[in-house]
Formats: sequence, C-alpha cells, structure tokens
Amino acid sequence: MIQMLLHFPFQHYSLVHTVCDISVHLSSSVLFLLIFPVRNRLREIVGASTNWKDHQQALAERASLSQYLAQSQDELPAKTMKDSAIEAHLPLCTQPALREKYLNYHNSVRFGRILEDLDSLAVLICYSHTWNKELKRSPLSIVTALVDKIDMRKNIIYPDCDIKFTGHVTWVGKTSIEAKMHMSQYHDGAYTDVLDATFVMVARDPENKRAAFINPLKLESPEEDAIFQQGEINKTRRVELSTASLLKVAPTDEGRTLIHNLFLNTLDTRTVSFRSRILPPNSVWMEDAKMKGLEICHPQERNIFNRIFGGFLMRKAYELGWANACAFAGCRPTLVAVDDIVFRKPVEIGSLLLLSSQVCYTEGMHIQVRVHTEVLDPLTRQHSTTNVFHFTFRVEKDIPAIVPQSYGESMLYLDGKRHFDETMRSQG
Repeated sequence: MIQMLLHFPFQHYSLVHTVCDISVHLSSSVLFLLIFPVRNRLREIVGASTNWKDHQQALAERASLSQYLAQSQDELPAKTMKDSAIEAHLPLCTQPALREKYLNYHNSVRFGRILEDLDSLAVLICYSHTWNKELKRSPLSIVTALVDKIDMRKNIIYPDCDIKFTGHVTWVGKTSIEAKMHMSQYHDGAYTDVLDATFVMVARDPENKRAAFINPLKLESPEEDAIFQQGEINKTRRVELSTASLLKVAPTDEGRTLIHNLFLNTLDTRTVSFRSRILPPNSVWMEDAKMKGLEICHPQERNIFNRIFGGFLMRKAYELGWANACAFAGCRPTLVAVDDIVFRKPVEIGSLLLLSSQVCYTEGMHIQVRVHTEVLDPLTRQHSTTNVFHFTFRVEKDIPAIVPQSYGESMLYLDGKRHFDETMRSQG
C-alpha cells in the first residue's frame, strides 16, 4: 500500500496521530499528513479495526451511527471542490521495499497495484467531501459503484521514480459522487502525465443497506461549473449506454449487418451450407481466446466494510486480462484504457471468485478484453455476477482478427467494438 502525503482543509481532521508513520506539518490552514498505508486512514474514519475479530465487532457497532444520517440533502452544508482536494505521493525512488511490491518482471510498475491505490484514494476523496468535524466517525458507508474511465497518457511507468496522485470531487448527486484523479510521475527533472481516472462512488447507511444523502457541491468559478457540467454529461452517457445494452435491446441495423457479414465470411463456399464454418485467414475463433482464474477470498483482502476490497478485484481482473491479451498476441501488451467497470454486487469474505477473460474484439494493433467475475456458492452451486471489466490493450504488431461463432459471442463482439470505439474517441 502506498505512503501518502495528503492535504485537506484543516478542519477535516484532528491531530490525534502520534505513531511514527505519520508526520504532521501545519502551513496556514492546511494540514499535511504522511500516512502509511492510506487504508488505515479509512479505517479510522469508519471506526474499523485491523484485527479480524475486532473488525467484525466494530462494524456491528456502526448501526448506532444511523442517528447522525441526514434525512434530506438540504440538511447538509454545501462543500467545495477544494474541500475534497487530495495530493498523494508514492515514493518509489526512496523506498526500495515499497518499490519491490510494485515491480513487475518487465522492470515496470504493476498496474494492478495502481488500480488498488486509485480505488482507495477515490473513497478517501469522497469521505473528505462528506466529513463532519463534529463526529469522531463517519456514519456513511462510501463504496465504489463504477469506474467510468481510466485513460492512459503514457505507456511507461518507471519503477524507481516517485508518483504523484491528485484528485477531488467533480460532481455530486443526492447519494452519489464522482471523483476525478490524475497521476503523474517524476522523471528527468519534471512530472509528466501518466493517466486520468474517473470513479463514481455511492453513499450508504452505516450498515451498507440503503442509500444515504451526501453534501451538495458548491461551485466557486466558471471552471468548476464546467467540470460539474461534464459530470452531468457523464451521468447521462452512462444512463444511455445502460439503456442500449445488448442484454436489454436488439443490436442496431449496423450491428446486425456487421455480424451477418462476419458469419458469411466463415461459410465454406465449397459446401454452400450454413452448418459448414471455416476460419478465415489470419483469424482466431473467439472460443479459443479465453483465459480463466479462481480466487479464494480471504480476510486479508477485505475492505473497511468487511467485504472484498474493490481494488483487489480490479487488480486480479486486470492481471488476468493482461495475461489473456499477452497470450493472444504473442507479445507484451500495453494498457490504453479501462472503462465501464460496474460493481454489481459485493463479494463476501470466503467466496469462491471465478474470473473469465475473453478477447472480444480486435482492430489493427489493439485488443479489447472483457473480464467477467462471479461468485460461486459451493453449497447451492449458484453463480452470481459481481463485476464486468473492460480493458483496451495495444501491441507493436498487427494481430489476428477475432471471429465469433455463436449469437452470444456475436453480442460480446459488438459490445467489445462499442467499448473500443468509445476509447478511441476519448483518446482523440
């Protein structure tokens, strides 16, 4: 976990820390905290313990905090974007032990670890927005609803150069919050852009059973108003994409034509039969571009609410998706974008987590990978979908075309193409 230099308006946090891994410096009205790890800070906000048995008891006691929940958003004071602003540092240059945790065998940084850090930071940003200085613990349970987008600005992340994260709340509804984060890395005497990330979080009651109101957002400049309006656009886009999901509606005329042409391209012209299918040159059947994994969900990977940490799920899904793209292309892929990760259901401690990765679309040097995760109840043998992840990778050579055979695979193909096209448009 990362060592963070965080700063917020002073009133958000009291000076109660005396342990050696936290140093405090005051500068005007800003409190600077050096925290290692950041998830410990989240435990303090919620009142959770690092001890497994005490942790369960502490969460059970959170029910009493329901009395501090607002009955409407109007009861809560408006907060500014500055109130949630965070700057965090990952000192890979000066801490070899920390560097070892982030290092991959290509002598770069494990991006799955970055996903974990982004998820923790997004939660902390949202708690900063909703913090009530009169309370010792927050009555809110803030959890990740979805990862709207992560756009890569740089392919190389150096394992021995410091990383800086900045972020703040950019949009607020009644019970949901959008947080944007920017990551840069110090190299050759200056910080350069690495990625931009947009997360959407939701606020729940202390027992994480129902929605809870959050502080409205006060806009202080035309620039902030423009940022907020982009959040409104993002919300509208997400609703439209959900409505147009191929699980709900039939493909468009363009999509149907594309799938029909793919089908015709696989017919054996010698037999002139719908049953006889052949693989076109430089192509791979979608069925042959899969990779699967299994995780037993241990308490070590729990979040502050006693469920499996969303960042852990993202890391595991990314690493399986990367491995799938690598095996498919026969060379090392680089990440272009992550988008539309929806957290449909929490993953309980002790679950059997099944991960299934599928190359669902290819174009030129790009590979679109979908990772589906579900939990299996070994007693009832019931499967429940928890997450769907979408990753866009790039390699340094042209790759085979992916070809669907069944109707279901054809829908995955169209969905993959949509995500790829969206990524290319956002990349400009």
